[in-house]
Amino acid sequence: MITANLVKELREKTGAGMLDCKKALEATSGNIEEATDWLREKGISTAAKKEGRIAAEGLVHIVYNDKKASIVELNSETDFVASNEEFIDLVKRTANLVLDNDIKTVDEALTLKIDDVTLNDLIISKIAKIGEKLSFRRFESIELNDNEVFGIYIHNTKKIAVIIVLEGANEEVAKDIAMHAAAMRPKHIRKEDVSVEEIEKEREIQKQLAINEGKPADIAEKMVEGRINKHFKEICLEGQEFIKNNDLTVLEYVKNNNGIIKKMVRYEVGEGMEKRCDNFAEEVMNQIKR
Repeated sequence: MITANLVKELREKTGAGMLDCKKALEATSGNIEEATDWLREKGISTAAKKEGRIAAEGLVHIVYNDKKASIVELNSETDFVASNEEFIDLVKRTANLVLDNDIKTVDEALTLKIDDVTLNDLIISKIAKIGEKLSFRRFESIELNDNEVFGIYIHNTKKIAVIIVLEGANEEVAKDIAMHAAAMRPKHIRKEDVSVEEIEKEREIQKQLAINEGKPADIAEKMVEGRINKHFKEICLEGQEFIKNNDLTVLEYVKNNNGIIKKMVRYEVGEGMEKRCDNFAEEVMNQIKR
């Protein structure tokens, strides 16, 4: 009989999850040593030991067909591993898995199978083989409506990828906008998409900035709206100067081509994540001392 105490003991010894520990003990008739080896063979204990490490490098990828596009981000600890062929293949297979299935969450995706192995188990096996923490961070899938087209752009570094959906224009125009979004990092499509909280935060920042510049409070208040509008032109896609023609805004370029921007998804590897802060000299000294 596999008791809770036995599962707890194996978990403390290996760092593996409770469900994996239970599976290991069931597979080895409750033998702790054999169960430990079982977890190691599956790469599970190796993955558990790396769980607390920072993985903010990696790749983004997009796959699509005539009606649907899926974008994914998978992370590794180092850029070196991100260029590893096995990791690149894992990213591509994950993207295709997402495209081919109607899923809503990463946890749901991890339960799906690739060649009779769940995506979660496949990632665990790659962790054991490659020797770094790897993680499937996020994905999004978009389906086209009638009279809509995709603009797909993946930067040659594979660190930035963008999906744009336009209504009423063609794919060439949509790709132009995707390339623009990759370079100019808009946070929103238009001002109306910005939350009230973000607007109020920016208003307070601009007001304080004007006061710090020595402006009287009443003058500072008047300056705020102009500065906010300028800020929104910088962070909203439609208000930005079009990168291929600075005489036009993105909105004007799209309208000139009979289009409307319906959707934008922009992924940049590691955005918003804690980054590794390695001290190379210290690492070398530690190696020398061993």
